[in-house]
Amino acid sequence: MLHTRKAVAVAIGFVAALSLTACNGDDNASDSTQAGPTASADKAGGTGGAHQSTGTGTGTGGADPSSGTGGSDRGADTSTGDNSDGKVGICRTDNLEVAAADNTTDKTEGVVTVSFKNSGGGNCRISGFAGVDLKTSLGDTFSVHRNGEQALPQILKGGETAAFNITFPVNDSGGSGVRLTDIVVTPPNETKHVTLKWPAGTLPVTDGKDGGKLEISPVGKVSDSPAG
Repeated sequence: MLHTRKAVAVAIGFVAALSLTACNGDDNASDSTQAGPTASADKAGGTGGAHQSTGTGTGTGGADPSSGTGGSDRGADTSTGDNSDGKVGICRTDNLEVAAADNTTDKTEGVVTVSFKNSGGGNCRISGFAGVDLKTSLGDTFSVHRNGEQALPQILKGGETAAFNITFPVNDSGGSGVRLTDIVVTPPNETKHVTLKWPAGTLPVTDGKDGGKLEISPVGKVSDSPAG
């Protein structure tokens, strides 16, 4: 693993990597490019809470299954929408509007919510953990690990939304901390990623393991998302 200019241990003590680590599957994620405010096919976007951030990604991303940072435990499903045999295909990146919003209410633990809105029209299936990499202002990239909660399968109708949270320690040290710039998100069971702007504050710098947790929850359906 390449070393960064400064070893930063956040959560259980992560070390920033200079190259984008994989998000899901067996392939490595390629660099993403920023784009306009919405996403369908090659674009990503949507609506969210305060400090909403939207973006887009091109290329593919994956993760080493042993790392615990990729998508669902199941392999990628190449089907889309409702199949002729009645099975519901997975939610593809191209049919999802992806957004990130800062929902932090605690002084010690921050929350960024990433949402997936089904904009593809038909029903689709989403289950497991998304792959998440964070980029810093120094150009470093590191993966965010799962929180260990059980992932439940979800069916999204057209217009419905699923989401997950990124929890992170709030920087209350008075220093500048680690400034994050981007979130690289790969939906569960997918290989194509989306890049969003980081909508929240900085992370504390620590050389120990007591800097708080930085982790993601499994994707879950948003109960009040309208079907359209």
